Amino acid sequence: MLQIFIILYFIAIGVGLSGILKKAGYKGWEAFVPFYNTYLWVKLVGRPTWWAFVLYVPIAGFFVWISLLVDLANTHKKGDFKDHAGIVLLTPIFICLWGFDKHVKLAYTVENLPKIIKTPTREWADAIGFAVIAASFIRWSLFEAFTIPTSSMEKSLLVGDFLFVSKIHYGPRTPKTPLQVPLTHQKIWGTEIPSYLTWIDLPQYRLPGFTTVKNNDVVVFNYPDDDEYPVDLKTNYIKRCIAIAGDTLQIKDLQVYINNKPVVNPAEMQYRYILITEKPENVADFNLYMGELFRRNKISEFQQIQEGFFVWTTSETAEKLKTFNYIKQVILMPKPAGEGDPRVYPNNALFKWNEDNFGPLVVPKKGMTIAANQKNLIQYEKVIVKYEGNKNVKVEGNKLFIDGKELKSYTFKQNYYFMMGDNRHNSLDSRFWGFVPEDHVVGKAAMIWLSLDKSTGKLKDLIRFERLFNIIK
Repeated sequence: MLQIFIILYFIAIGVGLSGILKKAGYKGWEAFVPFYNTYLWVKLVGRPTWWAFVLYVPIAGFFVWISLLVDLANTHKKGDFKDHAGIVLLTPIFICLWGFDKHVKLAYTVENLPKIIKTPTREWADAIGFAVIAASFIRWSLFEAFTIPTSSMEKSLLVGDFLFVSKIHYGPRTPKTPLQVPLTHQKIWGTEIPSYLTWIDLPQYRLPGFTTVKNNDVVVFNYPDDDEYPVDLKTNYIKRCIAIAGDTLQIKDLQVYINNKPVVNPAEMQYRYILITEKPENVADFNLYMGELFRRNKISEFQQIQEGFFVWTTSETAEKLKTFNYIKQVILMPKPAGEGDPRVYPNNALFKWNEDNFGPLVVPKKGMTIAANQKNLIQYEKVIVKYEGNKNVKVEGNKLFIDGKELKSYTFKQNYYFMMGDNRHNSLDSRFWGFVPEDHVVGKAAMIWLSLDKSTGKLKDLIRFERLFNIIK
């Protein structure tokens, strides 16, 4: 579908360009000669010949293309903002109109292109328009800025970290919801007004990237269970990819295994611990002491209980806490195997899984076929119903029906991933809601460009300088 659209798009441009070239004294068929037609276009609008080569250079070619379209409008004495916007957004239509409308004359040639005098308002409008187009293109195709709103990835990523997320690693996705206010996500800034319209719903494709999602990549993706928005506008989550398509994942006593082999845990992975503390004589001094202790040991999450505190921290810090005053014990309390948690995927009592003892579970892979039995349908019903584009799906016990036809097996149509937060006991991730479809993957978290710590209340400590420009691992 996308390939057909692209072919028709450029054929229409060639048809319109043939009419324009005829007006300039060239042969119409020359508009369909690859590369030579680009040379004639560049020559017609009075740009240097080397522009014809730069047009085919990734990224730079996009900006040259926009400039050539605007120049083409100017050669037809179409200098209004609406004409410039039209030729950029609806290129084939405008080129065909100008090429074959006898009332639209080729007003200028390379010898007498006039210098267009713009009003200050027009200068600002053009500058803002170009900036918005350029920023939107970069945001869609190259990288996008994100911030960390929750503690699910601590200590690898902290609340207040600002990231650049690479779109070119896995390849940018074509827009599914094109009618959207530029540079917005779900709402118009500062309002509750939706920033998009669903009048047009396009099929989505992924352009080629440098690599694919790998085990342990830190990935930004659209939260699969967010059913309020279209796929490309669902809420953004960031987690670590623990298992890729085709992997068999299992968690045994906190340790993750992939294909029966234990994985190397993230360097600053966190769990929840119980601190059993002494009963203080002076409660105010005790609370002050503990608060300062947590701050110095970079424990940002804690909860006071009757016996002491719950804290979320690394194993190294947990060992260190045992040496401080008032602390009698530091206890890690994982959930035991066989103790089922109904919150945990696939949310069925048949599977007595919990966040610390989970699986084994095979991550669906494109082309992988499963038998339509009770166990498989419980594990993969959500995938088959929600993410595969199937219609009229019904699961009844160990039977699967699609469009009224019973299937004895099912073959997956795309790859899936299993994501987990590094803060293992405080992360809403695939252990609770299941797999991330490939078409929900946004990009790879690449670099921290700014990190702010507002918890101290001190301006001098606001910026975490040691985290600036760190590569995310």
